[in-house]
Amino acid sequence: MESSKQRTSRTPSSAGRNSQSSLSVGSDSSRTGSKASHPVSFDPNTRFVMGKPEPPTDLPLLPMPSPVLSLDDLSKLVPGVQIPDRNYSGAESNSGIDRRMKSPVIESSPYLPSSAKLKSCDVYIGVHSSKPSLLRFAKWLRAELELEGVTCFAADRSKCKDAVAHSIVERAMDSATIGVVFVTKRSFSNAYSMYELRSFLSRKNLVPIFFDLGAADCLARDIIGRRGEVWERYGGELWKYYGGTEEEWKEVVNALSYMEGWKLEASLNKLRDCISEAIILLGRKLGRRSVVERAKRWMEKAAEEFPFPRNDSFVGRKKELLELELMLFGDLNENGRNECFELQNIQRRRVKNKDGAEMRLGTQTKGKEAVVWKESDVDIEMESNASLPKHFQLSAGKSGSRQTRRGQPTRATYRKGIACVSGERGIGKTELLLEFAYKFSQSYRMVLWVGGEARYVRQNYMNLLYLLEVDVATENQLSLESNKPRNFEELEGEAVRRLRKEFMRDIPFLIVIDNMESEKDWWDAKNIMELLPRFGGETHIVISTRLSHVMNLETLQLSYLSAAESMCLMKGTLRHIPAGEVSALRAIEEKLGRLTFGLALVGRVLSELLIGPQGLLDVIDQTPDQEAIGGADPFFRRHPFLIRLIELCLANIKQVDDIASRMVIASGWFAPAEIPVSLLTLVASSGGLQKQNKGSIWNRCLGAVTRRCFMFQKKWSEEESSNALIRWGLARTVTKQGYIQIHDTIRLYARKRGDTAVAYAMVQAINSKGSLLEHREHIWAACFLLFKFGADPAVINLKALELVCFVKQLALPLATYTFTNFSCCNTALELLRLCTQALEDMEASTFSHYDKKNNKSIFMGSLSTPTKKFNARLYKESTTLKAIIFEIRAKLMLQGGDPDIGQQLCRESISIREVLYGWDHPETIYACNTMGKLIRSQARP
Repeated sequence: MESSKQRTSRTPSSAGRNSQSSLSVGSDSSRTGSKASHPVSFDPNTRFVMGKPEPPTDLPLLPMPSPVLSLDDLSKLVPGVQIPDRNYSGAESNSGIDRRMKSPVIESSPYLPSSAKLKSCDVYIGVHSSKPSLLRFAKWLRAELELEGVTCFAADRSKCKDAVAHSIVERAMDSATIGVVFVTKRSFSNAYSMYELRSFLSRKNLVPIFFDLGAADCLARDIIGRRGEVWERYGGELWKYYGGTEEEWKEVVNALSYMEGWKLEASLNKLRDCISEAIILLGRKLGRRSVVERAKRWMEKAAEEFPFPRNDSFVGRKKELLELELMLFGDLNENGRNECFELQNIQRRRVKNKDGAEMRLGTQTKGKEAVVWKESDVDIEMESNASLPKHFQLSAGKSGSRQTRRGQPTRATYRKGIACVSGERGIGKTELLLEFAYKFSQSYRMVLWVGGEARYVRQNYMNLLYLLEVDVATENQLSLESNKPRNFEELEGEAVRRLRKEFMRDIPFLIVIDNMESEKDWWDAKNIMELLPRFGGETHIVISTRLSHVMNLETLQLSYLSAAESMCLMKGTLRHIPAGEVSALRAIEEKLGRLTFGLALVGRVLSELLIGPQGLLDVIDQTPDQEAIGGADPFFRRHPFLIRLIELCLANIKQVDDIASRMVIASGWFAPAEIPVSLLTLVASSGGLQKQNKGSIWNRCLGAVTRRCFMFQKKWSEEESSNALIRWGLARTVTKQGYIQIHDTIRLYARKRGDTAVAYAMVQAINSKGSLLEHREHIWAACFLLFKFGADPAVINLKALELVCFVKQLALPLATYTFTNFSCCNTALELLRLCTQALEDMEASTFSHYDKKNNKSIFMGSLSTPTKKFNARLYKESTTLKAIIFEIRAKLMLQGGDPDIGQQLCRESISIREVLYGWDHPETIYACNTMGKLIRSQARP
């Protein structure tokens, strides 16, 4: 046993030090217990010697008086203590009067926030680094554990100010069941890290996490001898840095290398996997079976996070990927400083020259200057330089979000947690976002892909409630402000608030909103940004759009590929192209407008056809323009060559599989999501598409080209037809089995080429084979074709029987599902209203010639023999369905706190059922009970 002088210093020698505290946690500073040790504080001027681990009872106990501290004093000692400001606006401040003493509450630290006022904790997390990536990982791990009900205490002892803060950390270490300590390249030269490792090793409850470091690299002889790439810079006799002994230092390092099964390794390319392993390991050690099961279930969900597989043929965009990384993460350098790219105008001041005239420093005599990012270890400021590229310049105009008052600097900061990619249709925005998501998927708990089309974006976003297992109950609850039942606006706002709360934890998510068409919600014209979480948190948001500006966000304008990258796309799978054909490819590139989608399509055509680039160019030039399609959309008017290229692909597909070419035309009326191959084939096989895809012009133009490629035609299966579309580049593979997704440009072309007969076939297919859980987006697409939403007219009209079946089997369940699971109350109510209106219009047009007043008895008699003039069965089905819809709307009005309208709707339902069944029928009695609930809710004070 060593002498007391060589033991760890346990006296409060650093009480007056003013270093910043990283204490985060859950412990009460006034708590006492049998295992409570005394404050530990390390004085850099005192020699620190590591001693052998001793039980807490053998440590010298020094009596520590408990001083009477005010809240202000406590906040000065422990920066983790945050004192809420209780001064209200308009109240006078009495600085001379002492505040009333209250018990201190240790709340969130600016470094690692944790649970407050913990008497004991399950897991102690020791972090001794200011590296942003490590701090982000530590906060992520703590948040995951606390979400599972595991109490945590996270702290960086090197930032503790005094003995009080060290005492809190010591007590947390003693009470912790498991000690998690992050081991980095600098940990072995840190006194606090070595102390924590030795302490938990002696208790056999240490779980080390090697961050950006391999466990096999931690050998004492390699570190001392500076062997290997890692220790050539960070190695040496590290115990001398904090005044320890070589023997004890080697003992800790060697013990780490000999540990089996309890150590984890985390690197930047597998952060999520390490988090999952850590949660499962800690859950097993703590005996929490639910924690382990939930972690495994979440890993299964994360395996299906991407809508598309990774594009192995992704070309270029390295600079854009780097800019996205900087926008979201900032410049996180190895030294631990968060070097965000920040733009700030130089503060200008007036000075006098030798002649006495005033002049401004930092400006020129006339003209506006660009601003340049200047990187520095201390700050990043703007310099004047007119030779920068456009995307590295900040506009100095007076319009937009950059407009500020005179004398105030304009500031634009990276690492706000949101990035917006803007570009033309077919330029490659989705591919860029997909590549970024795959590249950085391990930095997030999950990638959440949201379709951004105007009619679907809100529901797609609220669908994340189900994915994140957020409970959104729509039962009638009282509003806190008015003490009345919540209205629909409050119900929707509560659902959005709960979803935003999930994203505002320290658990990072990546939300990808692909192809956002508008800043405003199509349903209620609200700003889409109101749905998103607060910017600057751990959750990051990436948006792709064709809009030039999205709110006040700085968009990353996506430009065209370089000449070499374009050539790589157009070559496709061809390894060699003769030098004489290169000029033909360049001509095709120019005629396509250098669109990335068109270039990739050329590569697919050259790979499938026995034709060279010059032959392909000649064939396309000989064909006339499709004026009907080109004049219908501005995009196709600008790119007529692309239309002819798409026609070429369809004509060649038709030579082999006629069904596959019809599938392309049918896709234009489906929702902008993955489409079931079975439904697409069903629509393509209908009689409405027989006249949609003739291809006579292309048969004359192609001539022997297609005959040499395809000698005979056979009947292909659904899978073979879908694979043909994927090979030709018209569709893309999705991760969901049995589905494909047609490219957005091809869908637009199909919609302009098809007519209402195709739309009618699509609605019929949905009506016969649609499923609410599997085809929800496409059922909505059918509703948009069938009903008149807002100013958009109805595209098709169903027969009476088909309309009743569609409303009963699909539209009505869709409305209730949308209201209950997504809290999209107004959307569901509008759909129910349109269903009622459609049924009433159908009855007016179908049964208006029949005098129903003289034939009420027909509802009580036989319904098996419908007459030519009046189909009693159909009329009863329609009327019963209306009564059901009226009652459902009344119940929803009850939940939304509007009983007046609910009573009117319920009366309609009761009157219909009294005529159909009588006043004593169970259905009528049930509707009367609903009316009673509405009356009682209205009478409630």
